[in-house]
Amino acid sequence: MPYYWKAISSGYLNVRGSEIVDQNGNAVVLRGTSLGGWLNMENFLMGYPGTESFTRAAMLAVMGKEKYNFFFDRFLYHFFTEDDAKFLQSFGLNSLRLPFSYKHFEDDMNPRQLKEEGCKHLDRVIDLCSSHDNHTSYAAFWDFKDHQDRAVWLWETLAQRYKDNPWVAGFNLLNEPADPQQTRVVEFYSRLEKAIRAIDPNHLLFLDGNTYAMEWKGFKSILPNSVYAIHDYSMMGFPSGPRYKGTSEQKAKVRQQFSRKIEFHRSHNVPIWNGEFGAVYETRGLEADEKNEERYQLLGEQLCVYEEARISWALWTYKGVGIMDMMHTSPDSPWGKLTKSFIERKKHLQVDSATACPSEVDNLIDPLVAWIDKVSPSATKTYPSNWNTRAHVIRNILQTFLASSLCGEFAELFRGKSEQELEELAESFAFKSCVHREGLNKVLSSWVA
Repeated sequence: MPYYWKAISSGYLNVRGSEIVDQNGNAVVLRGTSLGGWLNMENFLMGYPGTESFTRAAMLAVMGKEKYNFFFDRFLYHFFTEDDAKFLQSFGLNSLRLPFSYKHFEDDMNPRQLKEEGCKHLDRVIDLCSSHDNHTSYAAFWDFKDHQDRAVWLWETLAQRYKDNPWVAGFNLLNEPADPQQTRVVEFYSRLEKAIRAIDPNHLLFLDGNTYAMEWKGFKSILPNSVYAIHDYSMMGFPSGPRYKGTSEQKAKVRQQFSRKIEFHRSHNVPIWNGEFGAVYETRGLEADEKNEERYQLLGEQLCVYEEARISWALWTYKGVGIMDMMHTSPDSPWGKLTKSFIERKKHLQVDSATACPSEVDNLIDPLVAWIDKVSPSATKTYPSNWNTRAHVIRNILQTFLASSLCGEFAELFRGKSEQELEELAESFAFKSCVHREGLNKVLSSWVA
């Protein structure tokens, strides 16, 4: 999950105290967005249920290998083209975050062998930006050394590939790690830093804090030329949170949340990079426009805080199906028409955390949560510490088990589609086909002009 810089490149970026600087010593503030849903697809950004791997497997079974490969190659192409690079340049953003899944670059059944086809689209987007300068809820990673060894191998391989490219700002080694012991993530960062520096001494390393980039327990020392990253979502930007009215108390809460997350950075005098922040936008309902305007104002307040602190940031996210994006597929596009009913069904089943809406599911979950809290009061203290019993129940029952059971239903939407129809579905994500979220983009543009 590296970060790519598309501002006018004047060599590699470096860390100087609490600042990121260019090779001439000038302070650089990275202001950008993220290409979520692309090389690392997410259910709420694309419309499918459960995990990408389960959904892909179901689609492969329905579509056959040839059409499956054709569709996903065209999807990856249309999702980001020269038109998108031109737009980001004209917008004034100077960086683009590119999250990726390791499965694009190696196969679980053939590990440590680089899949060159996985680099095709990554290389393509880096080149475009440089030419337009301006399955389960259990994470086995920490318990299996081979998983960690393969991650080291992949980063060594990518460091070798991009070490001489100054348009790459640096490498974000892990996205939102969650280590209950709060020590293994620190040890792994140290191991990765040594491995990468043996190949690439120049690029910045972006290191997310533990527990979804929100806490820094266990971080005792600072790695050289590294930027320590937070994620700063406000619950006031989500349907399940209180509505943002811009009161003095709410503004104070925005600042308090940010200040708590950066105590580590201030005490260690290191650069701050907010790798993710954003809101979920309403697509229906009588108050949809009003609620969305409130969330735009919330993001404006957050950006004001970031500007005062002179930190770098990347909005989550650039493109999707209308949930958290700067632009999205049109409801009248082939993709919009095909997936509309299924996406609405997912919202009521609460299988996506970002889009869940009140439904009959609550009448089933609430008694179960109450019963668990009664028979096992310690359950609510299960890591992550900021979750309660309800969050764990929803994640494991609805967002894991139930969501995975729906993958076949989603895949059936693609049965019998011709290559022309698949091309039109993929092209729904092309810049020319997408709807711009003008309210959000207006707020962003006021801070990058």
